[in-house]
Amino acid sequence: MRLNPDRETAAGITETQQTKELFRRFAQRGAEWTGSASGFIIASILMVVWAATGPYFRYSDTWQLVVNTGTDVITFLMVFLIQYTQNRDTREIHLKLDELLRSNTRARNEFMSLEHMSDEELDRLGLELAQRHAHKREGGGN
Repeated sequence: MRLNPDRETAAGITETQQTKELFRRFAQRGAEWTGSASGFIIASILMVVWAATGPYFRYSDTWQLVVNTGTDVITFLMVFLIQYTQNRDTREIHLKLDELLRSNTRARNEFMSLEHMSDEELDRLGLELAQRHAHKREGGGN
């Protein structure tokens, strides 16, 4: 039996490993660039150039539409790029923390699957930890 590394998304689009890797690299580089000083400087220069051309174009509707449309499209695409990089970052952090929990004999293994708990279960666990912490502060030990 051959395992298929491709996966179909909710929209019925098949993602291949190659496509996912290409997008991962694009998203990583895009997020790094847009979050850099260079990205900010270039965006600022573009806005200054746009504003400076206002008198030449008599502040026309088309002149305004250029920047409005451009920023709307960029913002729309950045939402997906940022969401992807945040999801990946969160997944990486979870895996690292899981490995640390596994390697620590005093750690409770149930913490490795917190992301699968309901909000109520997380609330109960948070309350339990707060009570333990308060008990420890009062000199009660573990």
